[in-house]
Amino acid sequence: MDAELLRKVALFEGLTQGQLAKVAQLGHTRDYPAGAFLFREGETGQEMFVIAQGKVRISKSVPGIGEEALAILEPGQYFGEMAVIEDSPRSADAIAHVSCSVWAMERSKLDQLMFTDKDLAYVLLWTFVRTLSERLRETNDKIKAFFAISRF
Repeated sequence: MDAELLRKVALFEGLTQGQLAKVAQLGHTRDYPAGAFLFREGETGQEMFVIAQGKVRISKSVPGIGEEALAILEPGQYFGEMAVIEDSPRSADAIAHVSCSVWAMERSKLDQLMFTDKDLAYVLLWTFVRTLSERLRETNDKIKAFFAISRF
């Protein structure tokens, strides 16, 4: 992915031009048709994604109800970052909402870059923390709304 395009992604906003160039070399582009799974809940994850074109739906399968969409992400947004932070199964499905092109970055490559560039690591890790905190807050709000509705 082009370093200038990466600058527009919130995760990479605080990086220098040189750091952006290093990050741009880590990934590769993949295309998915509408309805295709980028990954499924429970799978082992080793990469994160940035949407270049199209839309990706993040959802969970709820027993007795079906698919519950948690978010529909658009170009410039990123997802799957938990896989580059910890060794845990994917927490949700990622599905091409419409045909899409994503930039995939492997955990091992990002780990190596963060090991050699501590300033880059500092910026990325704090952005990850803020992102995860924001998403946890949104999930809590959805749970509150669900319980409020279920009382009726």
